[in-house]
Amino acid sequence: MKNESRFTFLSKTSSQFPKAFLLFFLVGYVLGPIFSPFPAKGAPQDKERWNRNYQTQEYISGKEPVPFLKENVELLPKGTVLDLAMGEGRNGVYLATKGFEVTGIDISETGLRKAEALAAEHGVKISTKVADLEQYKLKANTYDVIICTYYLQRDLFPQIISALKPGGVAVVETFTLDHQKYQPGFRQEYLLKPNELLTLLKGLTVLRYQAVDTGNAAYASILARKPS
Repeated sequence: MKNESRFTFLSKTSSQFPKAFLLFFLVGYVLGPIFSPFPAKGAPQDKERWNRNYQTQEYISGKEPVPFLKENVELLPKGTVLDLAMGEGRNGVYLATKGFEVTGIDISETGLRKAEALAAEHGVKISTKVADLEQYKLKANTYDVIICTYYLQRDLFPQIISALKPGGVAVVETFTLDHQKYQPGFRQEYLLKPNELLTLLKGLTVLRYQAVDTGNAAYASILARKPS
């Protein structure tokens, strides 16, 4: 992978995560696999589990986009956006307010309904599709931007690269192994190894990268561009 521009390794005292979001992952640890935030691959109860998780009036991930996306939105080429594992829609809806044409995919229709409600709240429209990303195939050379936050499926990255148009940009953020300091029961296979995110988007040029420890969460973020 080509590297350029900004690499950041941060230790922050404040968190970007709403309390409900962190509580959601903590519940997964305390109550075990039935409520695990990242269930076993291919588990037949995935849809029911996520629908149950999202059946709250509160937005468990909050309504604001991840700060990394907001801070770097000017680097994104205007056009079509695919929001993978969209959930309640905070990131995709934010991009819709910035003039992007957004499609979100998630296994949970409950989460997507909340995403559509959030879009209506902001006076914008998004498209949504209920699908299992472990089975769904992305179309090649289709999107200007693909975002994926707090969902780690390693075999999805080659599809992300293929699905980007030339000059398109991928934005990915999720927890790292250091997050186990704050949630010891978090399953390792769903956590990034040190600098692993820099290896998953092969052939793309890294424009922004950060590894962050807030004091109650640890995660990495990347923004990388496909050659034109």
